[in-house]
Amino acid sequence: MEIRFPRPLEPGDLIGVTSPSAGVQAEMQPRLEVALESLRSRGYDVRVGDCMAAERHVSAPKQQRADELMAMLLDPQVRAVIPPWGGELAIDLLDLLDWDALAAAEPTWLVGYSDISTIMVPLTLRSGWATLHGANLMDSPYGAPAGLLHWTELAAATGEVEQTSPGRFRTARHGDYVGSPGVKDYDLDAEGSWTVLGGGDPDGGDLDVSGRLIGGCTETLGPMSGTPYADVAAFGREHADEGIIVYVEACDFSAFDVARILHGFRLAGWFENANAILVGRPMAPDAKGFSQHDAAADAFGELGIPVVLDVDCGHVAPFLPLVNGASARITVRDGRGQITQRLS
Repeated sequence: MEIRFPRPLEPGDLIGVTSPSAGVQAEMQPRLEVALESLRSRGYDVRVGDCMAAERHVSAPKQQRADELMAMLLDPQVRAVIPPWGGELAIDLLDLLDWDALAAAEPTWLVGYSDISTIMVPLTLRSGWATLHGANLMDSPYGAPAGLLHWTELAAATGEVEQTSPGRFRTARHGDYVGSPGVKDYDLDAEGSWTVLGGGDPDGGDLDVSGRLIGGCTETLGPMSGTPYADVAAFGREHADEGIIVYVEACDFSAFDVARILHGFRLAGWFENANAILVGRPMAPDAKGFSQHDAAADAFGELGIPVVLDVDCGHVAPFLPLVNGASARITVRDGRGQITQRLS
């Protein structure tokens, strides 16, 4: 299936906001308003849907969430859709979405991470839309650190887009959105580099590899890996000539749980045509005597392909935006990672 890229964002474009999974609690409403205004200040119009409540673990009944998401994705006036954040049960929408209608429609940027991976990966695999794994709405007020792009900047780009890891990350899960809802500056309080586990330069751990990107959140993709909604093995076969680059990142599962899911991906054939695997810097906890790095090594160590650890994608800020379906080149030199994505 041909990958189709949404038209680049332009000033004045309309961005839709809906919550396919978790809604926004009352104490987070001030942060929501700051996030919406941050998009308006960048020159975009914003439309907020009805599925935003947080009385339960989801924002609305599943049919209502599915209908609102479909309406936004198929509305030619809406050029991007971004949820406030992820959640737990976006998987209940998969058999309610009209994938054929989406495949026939002009693509729109769907942006997010965590549980939004549950929808973005099948949207790329089944409908051929490029999707944007990166920040969510509540992260949108943050400016991108040197070397990275804000998600709106990547969605507005054309041709080849280059980003370089900043070499620093934030140890806290997120800012104090209740006490300081207007926070816009990252506190990148720790140093961090990318590490190549096997397959790179055996002397310096350097790497230069290319392929087509696909991936997302380990916890939410795990239950889908053996279903038609996440047939990454078929995607790999389709793009075998150039190969694929699979990226994975974990939220809060323990290292043993993550290892089991990663092995499941391997057994489902996800890496048979992979040129490399990117593993996001973990926020998830280690297990006793078994770390998140151990989980990646246990699942991937004998594949004979490069595995890059501590990539700046996923639940640890800053958020490196990656486009599912884009052809990409990954280089690692002395622990500093660089990615060039082709948005066509």
